[in-house]
This record gives sequence, C-alpha cells and structure tokens, in this order.
Amino acid sequence: MSDEKANGYTPGPDEDYMSDRQLAWFRDRLVAMRADLADDINLQLDGDSDPGDEADIANRSAESAQAARIQNHHILIKRQIDAALRRIDDGSYGYCEDTGEEIGLSRLMAQPMATLSVEAQERRERTARQYG
Repeated sequence: MSDEKANGYTPGPDEDYMSDRQLAWFRDRLVAMRADLADDINLQLDGDSDPGDEADIANRSAESAQAARIQNHHILIKRQIDAALRRIDDGSYGYCEDTGEEIGLSRLMAQPMATLSVEAQERRERTARQYG
C-alpha cells in the first residue's frame, strides 16, 4: 500500500489539476484495478477446469458463450487501464482527447479510464444516435 493510501489521501479540487500527487494516486488505483481484473480472470479460468458430468453438457454452450463475453469484457477493460497508464506516463492523462480540456476529478474518480470530458462524451453519443 502506498503512503498516499495509508494517509487517506484523495485528490481534491483545491490542488493543481493532475499534480504529481494526483497522478500517483490514479496510477495506484489503475494498477490495483488491473490486479483485481487479473484475479477475476484467474478465478474464471479455475472455475472452467471442472469438467462436470453429462447433465452439464446441455448448459456448456450457453456457459461458454457467457464466459467468452466476460473474457472479452475483461480484455477490453485491461486495454483501457493500460492505455490510461500510458497517458499518465506521457502527460496526457486527465485531459479530453477531443478538446484537450480537463476531464475533471469527479469523472476520473468515477471512471479512471475516461478519455473524454462529459460534454465530449455526450456529443459523441448524440452523433452516434443520429447516424447510428
């Protein structure tokens, strides 16, 4: 556990946006999320090792499809986490990829992998609905 977490630190609006302390806090959070995700994947794989009996055969197809959806979701989340960690390294973390404006602490705390401000996300969703 980092000293920041041990001290109960949480990023706040009274600090410089994306200060070293805030970036370290988000990095720790993203790394922890990635570790939790890896644990979930390992549990899922461990659960898949039980072959079951003949009564389970009818359920295998549906279970396999569900497992594949979960695995694909985990892969997507891991890629988003890794991309967020790269943005921390290159200095672009916390800034909207469309506008360059601040995404905002509250949004990043709720969704640390966010790449768009709320306004930019809403614009993309409106466009997708119109043309989608």
